[in-house]
Amino acid sequence: MRGTTRREFLGMAGAAGAATFVAPMFAAALTRRNDDFVRVGVIGCGGRGTGAAYNALEAHPATRIVAMGDLFADRLEGSLNGLKGAGELASRVEVPDDHKFVGFDAFERVCALDGIDVVVLATPPHFRPQHLEAAVRAGKHVFCEKPVATDPAGIRRVIAAADLARAKKISIVAGTQRRHERCYLDLMKRIGDGQIGDVVAARCYWNQGGLWVHERKAEYSDMEWQCRNWLYFCWLSGDHICEQHVHNLDVVNWALGTPVAAHGMGGRQVRTEPKYGNIFDHFAVEYEYANGVHALSECRQIDGCEGRVEEVLVGTKGTATSRPGFAVIEGKSPWRFSETNGNPYVQEHADLIASIRGDGPYLNEGRRVGESTLTAIMGRMSAYTGKAVSWEFAQTSALDLSPAKYEFGDLPVRPVPVPGRTPLL
Repeated sequence: MRGTTRREFLGMAGAAGAATFVAPMFAAALTRRNDDFVRVGVIGCGGRGTGAAYNALEAHPATRIVAMGDLFADRLEGSLNGLKGAGELASRVEVPDDHKFVGFDAFERVCALDGIDVVVLATPPHFRPQHLEAAVRAGKHVFCEKPVATDPAGIRRVIAAADLARAKKISIVAGTQRRHERCYLDLMKRIGDGQIGDVVAARCYWNQGGLWVHERKAEYSDMEWQCRNWLYFCWLSGDHICEQHVHNLDVVNWALGTPVAAHGMGGRQVRTEPKYGNIFDHFAVEYEYANGVHALSECRQIDGCEGRVEEVLVGTKGTATSRPGFAVIEGKSPWRFSETNGNPYVQEHADLIASIRGDGPYLNEGRRVGESTLTAIMGRMSAYTGKAVSWEFAQTSALDLSPAKYEFGDLPVRPVPVPGRTPLL
């Protein structure tokens, strides 16, 4: 079977929703608010939520941070204090006490506020589906961090919410910022124009050292410790193939569409202590796409190893390599990105605000980021079980990692998966 043709690629790129490829659609019908504020509520006040709030302030002078919610009061206050120390931007942080919410229902209370235009969803990924549903039901526009779920059950909820948002003309921008980064947009346009010919293979990598750990304290319940140390529990993070490597997989899907199957392996070689929960520290997955193209995916979080974070697309006329701030084509028509790249973490918020105000294309990236997240999940499912996983199986899988109840108390840690023994559900 042949690789992706230029005509097919252009069709997929248009459907993907990148700002430079999307027709205005509903933008003209959106209520213009050029002389009004864009009021933002932040749900999830950790490092990423705080960063996203700051980026929203940078993106447009109309933005105001007016409400915040988190599971933990100390996280909320720490985030708010950080934003209030953000120099000249601090004057646009206006969060009164009655707009601060703590607990498992904090997201509902933020979404219920009158006057909130946008919510930032930046809690641990497990909570994203229910938070996105609540935001869309409340009529709020959304900046939704990636990944958007940790299991197939969550993905189905996300896609349903994204479809409802489209029907209601609610804008959704995802935290896959490469889709808003100049060097990536320029590169993908050149690939769509045929500069590397037909895409016949791909590789992508996120290999790095270890990340933070939140050590357990005596006063923590199981639930509190897992939520504070969320990176290391699959039900909360989706494992690092999902939480982090989704960026690279999203780029491959940008070029090739969604995969038809995944054949993966991985393990837990170095991070074996209880504080590392139940996730793996390395994965290698071969993704197969409908047109016969195969993509190799690698991700690793082990100290002392060689790092590599990039995507490679191989065509019949050349090879494209990309990573943040860098894009190059080698082959018959060589090219290297040399323009001003800008800050994609700010640009994604600028594009969302333009969509909301009718100053740019209407954006709804919910379905697309849901599919990229499911791509990561199916790779993890294959690696955990030692079984091949098809796209159809992943879409309909009964796997649901949700706890029985959301309250501070006992919550046993699920066993570390063992390929060949862990069942494929």
